[in-house]
Amino acid sequence: MTDIAPSTRDAALIADALKIRYSPMTAVRGEGSTLFDAEGRAWLDFGAGWAVASLGYSHPRVVRAIQEQVATTTFAGLISGLNEPALDLAQRLVDLMPGDFAKKVWFGHSGSDASEAAHRLVLAASGRKRVISFIGSWHGMTDSGQTLSGHPAFAAHPGGGHVTKLPYPNPARNPFGGAPEETLDQLFAYLEGYLFATICPPGDVAAIFVESVQSDGGDLVPPDEFLPRLRDLCDRHGIWLVVDDVKVGLGRTGYFFSYEQAGIAADLVILGKALGGGLPLSALVGRREILDAGTGTALFTTVGSATCCAAGLATVSAIVDEGLVGAATERGASLQRALREAFAGVPEVADVRGRGLIQGVELVTAAGEPNQPLAAATVYRAWELGLILYYAGNWSNVLELTPPLILTEDEVARGVGILAQALDDAIHGRVDAATVAEFAGW
Repeated sequence: MTDIAPSTRDAALIADALKIRYSPMTAVRGEGSTLFDAEGRAWLDFGAGWAVASLGYSHPRVVRAIQEQVATTTFAGLISGLNEPALDLAQRLVDLMPGDFAKKVWFGHSGSDASEAAHRLVLAASGRKRVISFIGSWHGMTDSGQTLSGHPAFAAHPGGGHVTKLPYPNPARNPFGGAPEETLDQLFAYLEGYLFATICPPGDVAAIFVESVQSDGGDLVPPDEFLPRLRDLCDRHGIWLVVDDVKVGLGRTGYFFSYEQAGIAADLVILGKALGGGLPLSALVGRREILDAGTGTALFTTVGSATCCAAGLATVSAIVDEGLVGAATERGASLQRALREAFAGVPEVADVRGRGLIQGVELVTAAGEPNQPLAAATVYRAWELGLILYYAGNWSNVLELTPPLILTEDEVARGVGILAQALDDAIHGRVDAATVAEFAGW
């Protein structure tokens, strides 16, 4: 132990390359939807560690699974041997995934390595050389993940010429400049009538990577017809549809797999974040012909760790058995309603949007431009008042709320009340700009 402040040690010891700090929060304990520091001060967590803690903190089912597995062995892997927790989790995920085709599971450590594996495997399995993704998307921090992604945070990354990026359909603002209701027609006309006819022949495209709710791009919920039309396009051209559910899957949108809302089947789904119950675990679930594209072509020594998979199985089981998918629908509706009521008539709030327990509050200037400074000040002030959340978006001006799925109605009311106070304080200059500058996130 040391009496040196954690923030001082952090500045001296932890690489800036892994930091996106929004406050000086130092958590020592978590329980339910609440985090505590060393002095016992409590924070209601509306970020859940970027949606990792979907069951909140210290869920007894997950704690028990980890303790029992660690007591048996500290490590049992998967690449050159077997372990039962990995097989049990794989079976559960295969059983839960929609689609009338043979399925398998690949395990990794994070959404980033899962996206990279998906990228590699769809190219290898199809024999095609191109993929399509969307502007504003986030598919991970590996080189391959950044190549797939279309987020401005990766603008300096050289990317890959084989990845074509499309505008993501935003119902409020047509990226093609037409009326909002024309967005999808214009998007698909651009894809099939222009890109497919010029630089991106459909016969060269292995897969389209998409998020059913584009989280880091600004918590955008596309029109309901978007995914069915995308599925139809893929079927007509023999293209695989890969859904990135790293952040919005596992019940968060009110469906176990987020794309189930659209009534479609994906060929491959990417899971991470919440899957391990707080431990590092990711997965690809989908078509055998994709995941069997070569032996040993996408592996790490510690993948399929029995302890991580035991935690993952406990997490998935809790989400299903405790009715948390339905709870996300109900609490999400309450949260969105409370946000809209709290910010009605606030000119700095351009939109409140989301699905289930991922909600976004878009902040703008008086001229209607993205307001990142206001987002940063609001998030910092919320932390001062006892609420944790982050901001995201292509312009870093969207307050993102991804609370645990166990959120209660009382916590909805309390959290929105704190957030409303924080935004009001930020709007009226009651937040120290110099302090906020030290914790400006992106």
